[in-house]
Amino acid sequence: MDCYRTSDLKSNINKIGINPLDIMVVGATGSGKSTTLNSFFKEDVAAVGKGVDPETMSLDSYTLNDHLRLWDTPGLGDGKGNDKKYSKLLLELMFKDYKSNNKTFGFIDLILVVVEGSGRDMGTTYKILNEIVVPNFQKERILVVLNQADIAMSGREWCHTSRSPLPKLKKFLDEKVLSIQERVEEATGVKIKKPIYYSAEYRFNIDKLFDFIIDNMQLQKRELIL
Repeated sequence: MDCYRTSDLKSNINKIGINPLDIMVVGATGSGKSTTLNSFFKEDVAAVGKGVDPETMSLDSYTLNDHLRLWDTPGLGDGKGNDKKYSKLLLELMFKDYKSNNKTFGFIDLILVVVEGSGRDMGTTYKILNEIVVPNFQKERILVVLNQADIAMSGREWCHTSRSPLPKLKKFLDEKVLSIQERVEEATGVKIKKPIYYSAEYRFNIDKLFDFIIDNMQLQKRELIL
C-alpha cells in the first residue's frame, strides 16, 4: 500500500503546494479510527481500544508515503465530561494555522469522519458533524466513510474466507451509505459525497478508501478567514 497511487498523490500535493497533506480522522468511540489507520500502514501504528473503552486520549499523527499525515483523535460518546474535553482538542486542531505570503491557512486539509458499521451510535456521529465539524470546516473537505462492513448485519452475510460481503450484505451496505448521506443532510443541512464502506479489520475496500481520499483532495490550501 505504501506505493498505492503515489504518482497521483504527488501530483496533487505539488498542485496544492504543501507536503504532506494533513487528514484529521474523527468519529464516535468504537468506530474503528485507530484500526483504520493501522490498515493504511499494514501494521499497528495506533493503539486500538478494547470493547467500549477508548484508547486514543490525545492527538497523534502518522505519516504515510511522505505525502499523507493522518491524525488520530479521541472518540466522542465517552461521557459528557470527556466529550467536552475531546471536542476542545478537535477544535484546536481544526483551527491550527500557519501563514504563507501574508495569508493564513488551516493546518488540517481534510476531515475523515468514520461511522461505525453497527450504526448503534449515529447520534454521536451527527453531533460531531453538526456541532464540531460542519460549522467550522468547508463542506467539500469533509469525507464520511462507513467502517466495520463485516458487522453491519451483526456479522451475518460476511464471508470470512474471501473477507468480503456476500450479495445480501453488499446490498444492505449499498443502501446504508445512501441512508447515511441522506440522514447527514437532514441533520446538518450539508450534502456530503456518497460515503464508501470498508472493513479496516479485514482490509476490505481499503484501496477504495484511498481512492476516495485521493479523488477528493482539494487542489488548493485551506485558507482561513479570521
